[in-house]
Amino acid sequence: MQSILYTSFTSPFGTMAIARSEKGICRILFPEEHPFHETLSTLYPLRHLKKIKSSFQEVLQQLKQYFSGEKIKFHFPIDLNTSPFYHKVLIAVSKIPYGKTLSYKEIAEKVENPGAARAVGSANAQNPIPIIIPCHRVIAHDGSLGGYGGSPERKYYLLKMEGAL
Repeated sequence: MQSILYTSFTSPFGTMAIARSEKGICRILFPEEHPFHETLSTLYPLRHLKKIKSSFQEVLQQLKQYFSGEKIKFHFPIDLNTSPFYHKVLIAVSKIPYGKTLSYKEIAEKVENPGAARAVGSANAQNPIPIIIPCHRVIAHDGSLGGYGGSPERKYYLLKMEGAL
């Protein structure tokens, strides 16, 4: 049985968790998804879960730098287990630079599906690795913030911290 390793960490939003598969980071959980072991058991019912901090030092250091306001591009493997379309969208979203935003429509155009702005929104809502894949940087075409699965207040906080507002 394959394992999912996870650990918790302190963020400006409270205690969050991060999980990795054998391929890379596969999930970030917000405080309201606590208890993290139960949430991960639901998401990965056929995997053995193990809480361990030691294998996350590099990732946690990069997250700490990010939350300290440093311009950072995350450098570690990820494991995106999503549909092909969502995968394409989330990879495009991962390329939005720190402090910049793109609209749902612009992302739809980048993935060569210009009529799919709503589907881009759905892909963002299902992003299993928020912050690392910066779906908070995707806004409505009219410049309003649009939605954010992690809460509109968090989206505002992250965009303001990055200087995008």
